[in-house]
Order: sequence, then C-alpha cells, then structure tokens
Amino acid sequence: MNTATKLLLPLALTAALAACSKPAEQAAAPAAAETPAATAPAEAPAAPAAEAATPIQVASGTYKLDPSHTDVLVQWNHMGFSNPTAHFGNADGTLVFDAADPTKSSVQVTLPLSGLNSFTAKFDEHLKSGDFFDAAKFPTATFKSTKVEAAGTNKFTVTGDLTIKDQTKPVVLDVTLNGAGEHPMLKVPAVGFDATTTIKRSDFGVGAYVPAVSDEVKVRITTEAEVQKDEAAKQ
Repeated sequence: MNTATKLLLPLALTAALAACSKPAEQAAAPAAAETPAATAPAEAPAAPAAEAATPIQVASGTYKLDPSHTDVLVQWNHMGFSNPTAHFGNADGTLVFDAADPTKSSVQVTLPLSGLNSFTAKFDEHLKSGDFFDAAKFPTATFKSTKVEAAGTNKFTVTGDLTIKDQTKPVVLDVTLNGAGEHPMLKVPAVGFDATTTIKRSDFGVGAYVPAVSDEVKVRITTEAEVQKDEAAKQ
C-alpha cells in the first residue's frame, strides 16, 4: 500500500462514521421535541370557609339556676405530679337577661361549701378545714357580676366580684351561650351557659402549701337556668 492510500483510508473511515451517526442524531431530535414540557402541579383547592355561628335568641327574663344541672369544677396542680379536681354543687342563683341589651344582664350565685365534693371524704374534710375554706366560719362562696360585655356571636365576658372567706376580688369569666328556648319538660324559657376562668387561691386566703400545690386554680362552670313558672305566665 502506497503512502497516498495510507493517508486516504483514515479520512474515508471518518466520513463513513459521520454519515452513519447523523440519522441517529436526527431521529433523536424529533423524539426529544415530542416530549411534553413538565407542567406545574395543580393548585390545591381552597379550604372551605368556616361557617359563621348562628346567634342564639334568649328571651328576656329572670332565670333561676338549676342546681341539678349546674356544676363548678376547680382544678389545680399537685406538686407537679397530678391535676386533681373538686366540684362545688348545690348552686343557688339567678340570671337576669335583657335581650334588647345583653350588657344590662346580670348574674348572682351562691355556692354552699356543704356541696364541695372531691370524691374523697377525708380530703373533703381537709378542704373544709381551717387550712383551706374554713367552712364552719365561712359556709358559702359568692359571685356577683358587675359588668357584662358581648365578645362575639354567643360569647360574653362577665366581670364580677368573687367572695371567699370574706375576701372579695374581681374575676373575669369567658362565657359561651350553649342554647336557649322552651324547656321540653318544664315548658318554660330555659338557657344554658359554659364559663371558664383562672384564679389565684392565695388571693382568697386559701393559699396553704403554695407553691408546692399550685396557686393558680382553673375554674370551669356549666349551668342551666329556667324562668320560674309564675314569671313565665306573666310574659
């Protein structure tokens, strides 16, 4: 093989390889062009708006608390180990509701300490002793409202004076109106509320064992009240 042939042979092979590769590249190009572009993920549908609460209509009148369906529950922390509770039953009280202007409403409640129940008789005796409520000397606790304010649909803020062991301090209750209407059995206007607050028991002379036993006490209240039949007859 002469020198010219040796030089031409590599060039011919290079050209042949190039010619063979072009169809493959050209075939790949349309395939790439046919690939659809990535699409953005669809937006999640917006969460439905929360339904507005329906205002509950309460008839004006003087309502008597139903002690069978009224409970005042208090809860505290015991040395970081537990959160015991006690109940105050036998509540006696009245609610005066003004439908035209609820801010003119009022509530007054008396809680006999005879109704105090922690479900442990020995502890009940201790709570009623001089270490805590001194029930023999101060047999009742009382609450009397001083201001009622609207706080949203079916919500109220009730400020009042709480008296325990003859020591009176202001307390603010966050109140929710649960329902109102004719009582299905008594056939008179009825209403029901829940309420919460937090107090410091040391403010009322019931501060034994603070801080080992928490000074702050959570209070949860649920109550029903009905217009008395004689007054309902006048409406």
